[in-house]
Amino acid sequence: MTWSQQFDDVVWLDSNQYQQQYSNFDAVLAVDAFTGLQTDYHNAFEQLKEYQSLTNDWIFGYLSYDLKNDVEQLQSNNFDGLGFPDLYFFQPKKLFLFKDDTVTMQYLKMVDDEFDSDLKAICHFEDEERSNLPNDIKIHLRIHKDEYFNKIETMLQHIHRGDIYEANFCQEFYADNTTINPLDTYKKLNAISRPPFATFLKCNDKYLLSASPERYIKKEGTKIISQPIKGTAKRDADYIMDSILKHDLIADQKERSENVMIVDLVRNDLSLTAKKGSVKVEELCQIYTFNQVHQMISTVTSEVEADTNPIDIIKTTFPMGSMTGAPKISAMTIIEDLEETKRGLYSGAVGYISPEGNFDFNVVIRSIIYNETNKYVSYSVGGAITAKSDPLKEYEECLVKAKAMRTVLEG
Repeated sequence: MTWSQQFDDVVWLDSNQYQQQYSNFDAVLAVDAFTGLQTDYHNAFEQLKEYQSLTNDWIFGYLSYDLKNDVEQLQSNNFDGLGFPDLYFFQPKKLFLFKDDTVTMQYLKMVDDEFDSDLKAICHFEDEERSNLPNDIKIHLRIHKDEYFNKIETMLQHIHRGDIYEANFCQEFYADNTTINPLDTYKKLNAISRPPFATFLKCNDKYLLSASPERYIKKEGTKIISQPIKGTAKRDADYIMDSILKHDLIADQKERSENVMIVDLVRNDLSLTAKKGSVKVEELCQIYTFNQVHQMISTVTSEVEADTNPIDIIKTTFPMGSMTGAPKISAMTIIEDLEETKRGLYSGAVGYISPEGNFDFNVVIRSIIYNETNKYVSYSVGGAITAKSDPLKEYEECLVKAKAMRTVLEG
C-alpha cells in the first residue's frame, strides 16, 4: 500500500478475509491510470457505458450518490465541502489480484518492463516502518442535536401523510482547515472494523478511506447479487450481553420492517433487467457480526440475459435502496430537502468492472472522505426512518455508526 502512494490514481479493495459466499478476490490493488473518465452527472451513465465498451479492460472507480440526477429529474443543491467529480473511473496500468496465497499481477504492455523493479520496490516499502502520525482534529456537527430531532419529526410527518414509507436520513460531521495522513488514517479505521468491503481510493488530491460492511451490487456471469443492510445493533465486550444485543436485533420488528421494505425495493430494481421470474430473496434479515456492530443483511439475486449491458444493470438499481428509501424518488426528494450536505461520494459506490463485464461495488458508508487541497475532512452517518422511529434512538444509532471514524480522527 505504501508503494502505491506515488501514483495519482489508486484503488485498494480489501475483504479483510471476511467469510462470505460471494467473493472473487481477497483484495485488489489498481494503480496508475492509462485512461480515465471524470464527469458530472449529466449523461454520466451513457459516458460510462461508452468508456467501458471502448476500453474493454478492467476499470476501477466510483459512482457518487448525485448520479441520481442523471437517472431521475432531481437536483443536488446542498453544501459541498469536498468537491469530488460525480463519476470517476480509470483503466490501471498495473493491477494486483490477491486470492488465498497467490498474487496475480497484470501489467499493460507499455509498463511490463517495470515488473521486476516494482516487485523489489514493493518489498522495500513493506519492510519500512509506517509513520503512524496521530490525528488531532476537532470535529464539528453540520446538524446539531435539536435540529436533527426537528428534521426527523418532519420526516415522520411525511411518512404519516403517506408520501413515503421509509427514508434514509444522513448527517455530516466535518473538520475544515485540517490535514491528515490518508494512508495511516485508512489503516487505523480498517483495523478497528475489519469489514468485508474496505476501500482506500486516491484520485489526485481526493481520498476515500472506507470501512464499509455493505455490498451494493455484484455481477458474476449472468447472476446479479445485491445485499442491502438495514438494521444495526452495537457490540458488547461481554459475550452474554453481546448475544442479547444480537438476539434483540433479530426480534426487533422496526428493524425487520426497515429491511423488508428495502428488499422489496431491491427486488423491483433488479426486475428491470432480470429474466422473468428469476428475482429471488436468498436471505431475509440474516444477522452478520462485525467488529463494531451486528447488522441485518438480506441477499437478493436475479438472472440476466448474457447480452445485457452491465452499465444498464447499475443504472437501473442506482442509487441503492438502502441509502434512499421507499418509494425511491419521493424519498430522494425529501432527503435532499431535509439534509444539509450534498452527499457526493458518501452513499455512492466504489468498485470495478472486469473485461468480461462482471462487476462488484460496495456502498460508501462508515467512511472518511478527504480533500487535501481544501483541507476538508468529512464523514457522514445515517439511518432509516420509518413510522416506528424514535428520534432519540435514531440519533444514538448514528453515534454508534460514527464511533470508529470519530475515534480515528480525534485520536
